[in-house]
Amino acid sequence: MPTDLFARIGALDWPCLEQQLAERGHALVEALLDPDTCAALAALYPRTTLFRSRIDMARHGFGQGEYQYFAYPLPEPVATLRNAFYPPLAVIANRWHAALGLPLRYPAALADWLARCHAAGQHRPTPLLLQYGEGDYNCLHQDLYGEHVFPLQVAILLSRPGADFDGGEFVLTEQRPRRQSRAAVVPLRQGDAGIFAVHHRPAQGGRGIHRATLRHGVSEVRCGRRHTLGLIFHDAS
Repeated sequence: MPTDLFARIGALDWPCLEQQLAERGHALVEALLDPDTCAALAALYPRTTLFRSRIDMARHGFGQGEYQYFAYPLPEPVATLRNAFYPPLAVIANRWHAALGLPLRYPAALADWLARCHAAGQHRPTPLLLQYGEGDYNCLHQDLYGEHVFPLQVAILLSRPGADFDGGEFVLTEQRPRRQSRAAVVPLRQGDAGIFAVHHRPAQGGRGIHRATLRHGVSEVRCGRRHTLGLIFHDAS
C-alpha cells in the first residue's frame, strides 16, 4: 500500500490540479483511498497512544466536535500520504510565492522542510483525525501553527456521505480585495482528497496578481458520524 500510494499520488494530473487551484482556490482528487483504507484510518481514532493531543472544539470556541493530532512516528498510510503529497505541492507553493513576490522557497523534500520548522522550534506533528457527530461543525479557520507555514494542505474524507452521515459539507471562503467574499462547498465523497490554501493564494485580478485570503470549515452534521484525515505540512510550535 505505501509504495503504491506514493506512486499514485506522483502520477496524478498535477497541471490540472494546479489549474483548479488557480481558478477556484481548491482542487479535488477523486477516489484517492479505497473504502477499506478509509475505514482502517477512521478506526485509529480510539487508539489514544497514536496521538499527542485531543482538542474539544466547543471548549476552545472552534465549533463542536473533536480532533486528535497524531504523534511521531506517524502511522501508515498517514506518513506516506504526507511524504507523497509534499513534493508536487512544493512546486506549486514555490510558484505561488514567486507570483506574490515573496522570497521564501520550499525545499523539494518534506524532511528538509520539517528540519527548517524544527530549527525554528516547531517540533509538534500536525496531521490529524477529526470526528464529528450529530450537531457538530467546524468554524471557518486557518491552520497556522507558527512562523513557518506551508501554504497548501489536504483533507481526505474517510466516511460515506448519505450512509455514515448527512450534512457536514466541506466549506471554503475566499476574501478578495474590494470585493465580497466567495463561498464554495467542495463535494467530497469517501476517499476523495481536497487540496486547498492554508492562508493565502495568488489570484488574478483587474490590476494584476493579488493575495486572496482563504478560510475553511465544515457545516453542521445533521446525523451520523463523520471522520476526516487532515494533512498539514508544517509542524507546530
